[in-house]
Amino acid sequence: MFTGIVEEIGEIEGIKKGEKSSKLIVRCNKILNQTKLGDSICTNGVCLTITNIAKNSFEAEVMPETLRKSNLQKLKIGSIVNLERAISLQTRLGGHIVSGHIDGIGEIIDLEKEDNGLWISIKTSQEVLKYIIYKGSISIDGISLTVGYVDNKMFKVSIIPHTLEKTILLKKIVGETVNLECDMIGKYIEKFLALDNQTQNKKNSYINEDFLKENGFF
Repeated sequence: MFTGIVEEIGEIEGIKKGEKSSKLIVRCNKILNQTKLGDSICTNGVCLTITNIAKNSFEAEVMPETLRKSNLQKLKIGSIVNLERAISLQTRLGGHIVSGHIDGIGEIIDLEKEDNGLWISIKTSQEVLKYIIYKGSISIDGISLTVGYVDNKMFKVSIIPHTLEKTILLKKIVGETVNLECDMIGKYIEKFLALDNQTQNKKNSYINEDFLKENGFF
């Protein structure tokens, strides 16, 4: 689990492409502190497992499903990425709970400066938008942000100077894609309500002799 507070900007040093999967070699420094093989690193919002560690880099495998569902497939040598280590019990939860399992991809459709901040407008699918609420939390390329506007086609977030300085968002341009992970609470509520409705429907459709007697038909 992660918080959506980016710790370091890393750089893609190498890409080893397989038939459908790939391996990323990411140059970094800070996030390697107390990191070991098998640990999870949130890379542009995607939870990756470290398979090799060098002095100033780590290697992680990216499975075919991850490449299909994220913008990691568009990375190239020299690309920069947001990095965050998994939280510990001693970590301050400065953002919100982020799993690193993204819900989909969004496309930046507008960048608008307002004083010292920046509004970013992102369009995405209805499947993702249904979980996005005004003033709710969302992870964009692994960054915990607050939704400032949402309609049935797109949403907006306002970025403060500190976030622009410490993440890769300042390097993004209109037309680029970002990984999106919605607040997981909404997804759990939807699942529980669906299960409850299924149970209720089963109860309503379960008609037998005992049911008919109890309800005065016999």
